[in-house]
Amino acid sequence: MDKIIIDSKRIFKDENIPKEYYESHYMKDLKRQKYVVLPVNEGEVVALVNYARENKMVIVPRGANTGAVGSQMPVDGNEIILDLSLMKGIKDFDENNLILTVLPGTKLKEVQDFAEEKGYLYAPDPASKESTIAGNVSTNAGGLRAIKYGTTRDHTKALRVVLANGEVVNLGGLTIKDSSGYDLLDLFIGSEGTLGIITEVKLKLVLRPNISKTIVLAFNDTNDATDAVLEIIKNKFDVNALEMFDKEAISYSEKFMKKDFLTKHGDAYVLLGLDDQTEDHLKLEIKRLKEVLKNKVVDFVPLNEKESELAWALRDNILYALMQFTKYEMLDEVVPIDKFAEMINYTKIIEKNHNVKILNFGHAGDGNIHTILLQEDYSDELWGEKRKAVLKDVYDKVKDLDGLISAEHGIGYTKKEHFLAFTEKNKVDLMRTIKKAIDPFNIFNPNKIF
Repeated sequence: MDKIIIDSKRIFKDENIPKEYYESHYMKDLKRQKYVVLPVNEGEVVALVNYARENKMVIVPRGANTGAVGSQMPVDGNEIILDLSLMKGIKDFDENNLILTVLPGTKLKEVQDFAEEKGYLYAPDPASKESTIAGNVSTNAGGLRAIKYGTTRDHTKALRVVLANGEVVNLGGLTIKDSSGYDLLDLFIGSEGTLGIITEVKLKLVLRPNISKTIVLAFNDTNDATDAVLEIIKNKFDVNALEMFDKEAISYSEKFMKKDFLTKHGDAYVLLGLDDQTEDHLKLEIKRLKEVLKNKVVDFVPLNEKESELAWALRDNILYALMQFTKYEMLDEVVPIDKFAEMINYTKIIEKNHNVKILNFGHAGDGNIHTILLQEDYSDELWGEKRKAVLKDVYDKVKDLDGLISAEHGIGYTKKEHFLAFTEKNKVDLMRTIKKAIDPFNIFNPNKIF
């Protein structure tokens, strides 16, 4: 190992491993891994994969440690944590095809900023702008603009991946169409590091809209808010975001940022983004929106640029605020859009039945709910019992509504038990067959997903 990573600042072993690599907000009692290594190029990644295979060790890939389900964490103590955060930067921009080539540890914010400077848009917009592109690819991250632009999968054109035998494979390509065999690119997107190590990503940029506008919509309750979302979609407004949260959820962010939200009316809010090509047409769309929602909305607040930045920052910081003020567990279930309100209302029934505090916010436009379970004053032992019962009820309801356990965070380690109970056995068996075929040595991130 020391011959592969010569720089002592890029390799840590046993008791010298920094705590950040084996302590987690989401997981307890983690075992310290064997090594943490920080490669700086693909050649080192290949050498480390070969080392792991030859020494019967396993590799857990890691980026910015923003993952919420433990995919990047050790679980058995024999792991090599492959921290890809030093393999970062933009390699190339092909403006003819609007393809941006980046290294795996490149942060989302850097990609978004580069695209905007060139007059384009990298459309996927997960809340954590510090997350890495390879991490986004590994979980098929969605984010705020998925309703219009889709998820990371829809903007990933190609990958370079190191396989378990040490070979490097190119997946995908620059063409618009592809009917040439199995779609291996899509197989690796969302695989949470269980099939190989990403060393390069080619991303698709899109044209940036001429004008964008953010509007705060306030409602008396979540039922009115979700009904309004369905009306907005049905009336074909060109929205780029429909984010819903209640007053209590945003209050944590207000306290954390020491800033007030943009309205004090109502108990449920939708943060809506509109794209357009001309100012005149945008004004007409805002007027039409106000007319469509006049019987539901209790406050309708178009924001200027500065106010818009504040509104989105308050939304993005809900989770960081919760980390400061309480212990919690965040879910990311997804249901059909017309079942969004029913799912949220059911969490309030669960809240009463189990005497626990539950908050909800999420991407109302695509049915993705972030249900937050607050531990509050419960001891860890009692919370463990409460949590298990609450999660069973939540996921049973998700299944009844034809939903899924995860929309954008992945399964990782913390949701594995529920994923296995939720998912048909033959489907899980097929995933295991694929895993064994691509990673016969079980090197990459074992004990995750299934």
